Amino acid sequence: MKYYVHLLFILTVSNGMAQTSEKDTIYKMEEVQIKLQPKTFSYKNGNIKIEVANSILSSISNPLDLLSKLPKVQISADAATISIIGKGNPLLYLDNQRIEMNDLLALSVSDIKSIEILNNPSAKYEAEGSVVILITRKLSASEGFQTVISETASFKKKFNNFLGVNSNLKFRRTELRANFNYNKLNPWESNANKYAIPANQIISDYNVAGFTKRNNYIYGAGIYQTFNNEDSFSFSINGNLKEDSFDFKTKTNYQILNDLSKIETAGLTTGNRNFLNAISNYSKKFNNNSSFFAGIQYSSFVNSSEISSSNNYNQTTFEAFQNVKQHFKVDVFSARIDFEKKFDNEMKLEVGVGHNFANATTDLMLFDFQSNNEVNSKYLLKEQNTSAYSQISGNSKKVSWLVGIRAEKTKVKGKYDAISSNLVDKNYINLFPKLQAEITIDSTKAISFNYAKSIVRPNYSSTGNGQTFINPYFVFSSNVNLNPTISDEVFANFQYKNKSVKLTYYKNKDVMNYGFQYNTTDKIVYYRPENFDLETGYNIEFTIPFKYRFWRSDTVLSVNVSKFEDDSANFGNANPYLYYYSNQTFNLKKDWTISIGGWGLTNRSEGIFERDAMFVLDSSISKKYKNWSCTLSYNNIFNGGEYREKIQNKFINSQATFFVDTYELAVALKYTFGKFTNSTFKERAVDENGNRVR
Repeated sequence: MKYYVHLLFILTVSNGMAQTSEKDTIYKMEEVQIKLQPKTFSYKNGNIKIEVANSILSSISNPLDLLSKLPKVQISADAATISIIGKGNPLLYLDNQRIEMNDLLALSVSDIKSIEILNNPSAKYEAEGSVVILITRKLSASEGFQTVISETASFKKKFNNFLGVNSNLKFRRTELRANFNYNKLNPWESNANKYAIPANQIISDYNVAGFTKRNNYIYGAGIYQTFNNEDSFSFSINGNLKEDSFDFKTKTNYQILNDLSKIETAGLTTGNRNFLNAISNYSKKFNNNSSFFAGIQYSSFVNSSEISSSNNYNQTTFEAFQNVKQHFKVDVFSARIDFEKKFDNEMKLEVGVGHNFANATTDLMLFDFQSNNEVNSKYLLKEQNTSAYSQISGNSKKVSWLVGIRAEKTKVKGKYDAISSNLVDKNYINLFPKLQAEITIDSTKAISFNYAKSIVRPNYSSTGNGQTFINPYFVFSSNVNLNPTISDEVFANFQYKNKSVKLTYYKNKDVMNYGFQYNTTDKIVYYRPENFDLETGYNIEFTIPFKYRFWRSDTVLSVNVSKFEDDSANFGNANPYLYYYSNQTFNLKKDWTISIGGWGLTNRSEGIFERDAMFVLDSSISKKYKNWSCTLSYNNIFNGGEYREKIQNKFINSQATFFVDTYELAVALKYTFGKFTNSTFKERAVDENGNRVR
């Protein structure tokens, strides 16, 4: 954090003390730069704020890896989703505006000032989520130009390279932004499963692994125009293109009755994924007490792939198995209007309406060489969502409060092109109330209470008809019949200075998680997203920051109990488990910084699911010199990134393991030239379901 102070006398610095000479005159006035070290972590009323700029976190190569270093944030094994311990999937916001996963990946870490994890978002935020990750970009005070060039060499199982350029230009009332990243990646993926189907006397296990060769292009550009001090217009476009080539091998043992087969499956997947997002916004202030916003947004996602595979039974010869071509495309159009009015009695009224509609198409062509059978299908999905919200907030002596409600009307229709009738036909209205109250006891203590109802809708691609065989008897697939999850949550938080304790209870209906279906005719197990009847849970969470001279420690501990229930499954015990996060930062002289941090989970028994303990430890050392910064990172030191999960229902017992390629040695270099301040660029995402476009 830098402050620029113009002095009317000469300031000289000697041994850390400022002294003024009698001969000093006004003609010797100069600019002095004072550097203060900000707190990296701060806590208030159950929320966590992380200052990224000027911390060692700013050296991380991409935003997704940055989020994985933060308290309670979990990245899925396939790096496709983000979740918060005890809260589920968060909404993502940039500068108070809604974004989604691809927008996040197109963001430069060097452009991020801070990240907040809001555990009690108001009704102003969309109903789809009980927690918000709010990313704020850097802002400053004058015109100029700045470019940041970053290069990260990452050594995992194979070499990965990240190269990025981010440029900003502001003149008068106009600001331009552009970024481009080229990433040459070689991610490794693997999972294994041991399962049994007792009723059919089937026992099987498999292990699949492979490397992906990926060219990843991330780009973005935007213009922000201010008409006066209050009104503005903006337009931005960004994209994320991935070109993949994936070789995989699966080793399978499959036994039915007393017949045991050893199968080796080899396959090649080629494809590309292309995301494009465009946003146009207009903001106007009528006076100091009211404001208006209107915006439109278009998002498109295309995923095309071709998979060719063959099988070798019992160490004989490879024979052609399948050729699968899949093409998924979704287009989403959105519009919204918001109005805000402040009153003289410190009350504030906020209202808004929004509408979006999505068209998704999944084309599947599968040719099975063993049965000489060809399957062609085209699945069409249409969804419309109309929403309106109103909330009022205010302060009364030592109590601040908020009351809000959101209504959403949803229509969903899904059908196969060859069938006239709809396979999916839904039309429903949901109401989502939110209540908040905060009582200030004194300058160091406060108590807050929160109640919220929220919804989590499935991704558009999860409700298509895609499928991927990893051997002749096991397939990863989507589920056209997925329903949204409805959540109720209440919590209370006690804050004392920067320490806090929070108690939470939640209940989720139709909770989405991966489960199994078995087809007795073709003897195939389908692993796909399912709706489980109910998840209930509660947790108590402690945040314990500590600082002594150049050492800062941030620790988050939570004790959690979570239980899944479903008619199709056998229930087990729901035992308490512990989540712990700790980050130790040492800010040394001459701009050296050392960081050691990690997180862990103990064994979890959650009714239907049993999940093994995990522990991840990261370390890094960073040095700044003028416009250069260099960081050496050693991540997942003990190679603890394995996700193990057991599930038992009325027909299958499964023990699955997902391996992640996070054991890493990385070197990051960053060079900044030019000077850019007063970044007034803002955009407001219009699509409230943007994170589902995948």
